[in-house]
Amino acid sequence: MNRQPMFTPQQLLSFVAVCETASFTRAAARVHLSQSTVSQQVRRLEEMVGKALLERTSHQVVLTEEGEKLLGYARRIIALNGEAHDVLNNTWRDGILRLGVPEDFAAPTAGLLAQFSRAHPQLRLDVMSGMYVDLHRAWQREELDIMLIKQPGGERPLASRPEPLLWLDSAAHPCFEQTPVPLVVFPQLGLYREEMCQTLDSLGRSWRISYSSASLVALASASAAGLGLTLLPASCRQPGHRVIGDAQGLPPVTHFELALFCRAPQDALQQSLAAALVAFCHLQWQ
Repeated sequence: MNRQPMFTPQQLLSFVAVCETASFTRAAARVHLSQSTVSQQVRRLEEMVGKALLERTSHQVVLTEEGEKLLGYARRIIALNGEAHDVLNNTWRDGILRLGVPEDFAAPTAGLLAQFSRAHPQLRLDVMSGMYVDLHRAWQREELDIMLIKQPGGERPLASRPEPLLWLDSAAHPCFEQTPVPLVVFPQLGLYREEMCQTLDSLGRSWRISYSSASLVALASASAAGLGLTLLPASCRQPGHRVIGDAQGLPPVTHFELALFCRAPQDALQQSLAAALVAFCHLQWQ
C-alpha cells in the first residue's frame, strides 16, 4: 500500500502565516522561525502536492487556486490539533468559538474579546481577520461560528448598519483627472473593486490598476500618497485625502453594509458573544 506523505503542523502553520500576512518575512516573525525555514516548509508542501501553492513576485505573495484549496484544510487541521492538545491536557472546557472580522475591526474588538475571554477562561477564541471574499468563503465552508463582515446588501444578518463609502483621491497629487485613471484596489474579488471599475466604465473613463493590496490600511495610505483613486469606508479617510463625488460625476455608493451573522444552532456562549458584538456595534454605529 502506498503511503501518502503527511503534512506536519509546522508546515501548515508556516503556510497559513504566509497566506494571512502575504509576506514570508512577516510570517517568519509570527511563527518564530527564520524566513528561510518558512520558505523551505512551503516549498516542501508544494513538492508533496506536486503543485504551486503560492505565486511569488518581488512585491507580493498571492495564493494559487490550489493554495486556496489547501488553506481551508490547513486551518481546520491546525484547529483540530490545538483542540486535541487542550482536551488531553484537561484545559478544554467551554470549547472553541470561531470569529471572523474585517481587518479594520480586529483592533477595535480586541478589548471586547479580552473581556469575554476573562469571563470564560477555558474558552478558546479562533479569530480570522481579512477581506470580504476570505471571510465569506470561510463562512460558507462552516469554518466560522460568528462573522462580522462588510458586504453588499443582500443576505439577512442578525444586525447591520449602512457602511458609508467615499471616493478618495490624493489632495497633493490628484489622480482622477489623469487618463487612464490609476486605481488603488483590493485584489481580484475584493470588496469595492468591481464597483469602482463599473462606475468608471459607465462614465466612459479609461482606468488602470496602479496599486493592489489586501490591506485596508495600505490602500488608504497609497491613495493619500497619490498612487491612485480609491473607494473606501469613510473611516479610512486620511488627512492627505480629498473627497470627490458629484462634482466629478461620481455617484454615491450606498448599498454596502456592515453585517453580523451568527450560525445556528447557537449555544449559550455563542449567543452571549453575538449579543456582546451587537451591543458593541450599536455603540460604534451611533
